[in-house]
Amino acid sequence: MTIKLGVPSKGRLMEKTFDWFGARGVRLSRSGSEREYAGAVDGIDGVSLVLLSASEIPRELAAGRVHLGVTGTDLIREKLVQWDRKVEPLAELGFGFADLIIAVPAAWIDVDTLDDLDAAAAAFRAEHGHRLRIATKYHRLVRDYLREGGVADYRLVDSQGATEGTVANLTAEAVADITSTGETLRANHLKVLAEEPVLRSQATLFRSRTAPLTDDQRTTLHQLRAHLDLRRAD
Repeated sequence: MTIKLGVPSKGRLMEKTFDWFGARGVRLSRSGSEREYAGAVDGIDGVSLVLLSASEIPRELAAGRVHLGVTGTDLIREKLVQWDRKVEPLAELGFGFADLIIAVPAAWIDVDTLDDLDAAAAAFRAEHGHRLRIATKYHRLVRDYLREGGVADYRLVDSQGATEGTVANLTAEAVADITSTGETLRANHLKVLAEEPVLRSQATLFRSRTAPLTDDQRTTLHQLRAHLDLRRAD
């Protein structure tokens, strides 16, 4: 039985993850074409590579089907209830940076803070008879953030496509989305609230707290963590 390591299956996240492990003497590689989701691990015995979408990795970690996984902090916190009971962050990898933010139309010149948004939401409901809509894919994180910020008269609507376009398409009045530069928001005539982001995210190596370990797997995990210069598991 091997330690299963889940890594994003494509794009810059996969490439940067391969580079991060390679710089620490563990070479990861894809087997065959980009349509195949198998890989190889060289530099340490007893570890197998599983290529998954970044959004699948939180679920696989929580279910104990992979022992280690690389994904964004945002996906872990959004997809897993009581996430810290299911996974342990081992290392922030220094790439994949993005902030989960709230953005409103740039024309809302008097809306810059959560207090302003709360007032605007109340005024919107009084005028239109329904709650201000905020489009997002991050319902759990955004709901908690707005509750803590005292924003009341709103409802979250699910964004299936490009969240930034929902305001222009008249399916939402504001958005909550991941951004790294803000360029797409500005191109859609949106501005970010002058508040701390909902969450600052980056690619992170997580360990499953639920995956069962044999004695051999536990030894391999300790060896891998030592190889990567990570502190020992519990």
